[in-house]
Amino acid sequence: MPFVAESIENLERRIEELRAAVRRAVMTRDPARAKAMRAELRSAERDWEQALTDLTDEAEPNTESSKPEMPLVPVREQVHHALTLLSVPAAPKLIAEVHAAFYGASATGIAASKLTHLRRDEERSFRTTRHSRPYYLCSALTAEHLAPARGLLAISTWPLERRIIGPLSLRVDFLTAAINVTERAARMPEQEPGVTRLLWRFASTIPGAAEPHGAVDAATVVKAAQAELDVHVVADQSQREAAAERARRQMDEAEQLFGSKLRVVRETA
Repeated sequence: MPFVAESIENLERRIEELRAAVRRAVMTRDPARAKAMRAELRSAERDWEQALTDLTDEAEPNTESSKPEMPLVPVREQVHHALTLLSVPAAPKLIAEVHAAFYGASATGIAASKLTHLRRDEERSFRTTRHSRPYYLCSALTAEHLAPARGLLAISTWPLERRIIGPLSLRVDFLTAAINVTERAARMPEQEPGVTRLLWRFASTIPGAAEPHGAVDAATVVKAAQAELDVHVVADQSQREAAAERARRQMDEAEQLFGSKLRVVRETA
């Protein structure tokens, strides 16, 4: 099992690199490279899903035991799995829905109050023994004040720019998540009701994404989401990069992950 877990960590780093490459190709208007990078990304995500399945199989409980069945995956890892699939900061409700839809866990296991305590534990752990874990669940930061964005969780290994929330970021992140979730669903041999509901939740708020009579077509959702994303992504990235540069100049490492609560960090003249 340690080898499988290490493989998952390596795959997650590779997925992050490929997603960044896709984003750069889109921003530089290089459709050929974007297409090639997307193909590599889909292959890496399939490998990640298989590695996760292998890990779950190894952890399968003994069904003959009289002991109550325990969750296979701790809440911390459930959140990490969902955020990795989404690839953007997300609120507890969406994190719970994604994990329940794709990994079969009960959505009630990822309650907002539980995640608040979890994030505080992550910060405490980081400040006590930095980098003792391969990743931390941290805060998204507002672009204006570099303070924790209320109710949004992120992963510490993501680039700082991705963890910044500017004026356009909530919509950009929603569209990015819609594409990632839809592409993941399209690779499933058979969709569960929870996945279908999740796809409709995304499609219903993207112009041109939802089919008549409540139907959802994966290719249509991705095309519609990408079309709107292309309108906002360059401006959003520019705002995020400017805020991230301020954060690197004015905040220490822990504050860049969990925000500054004691002061408002603003650009100086």
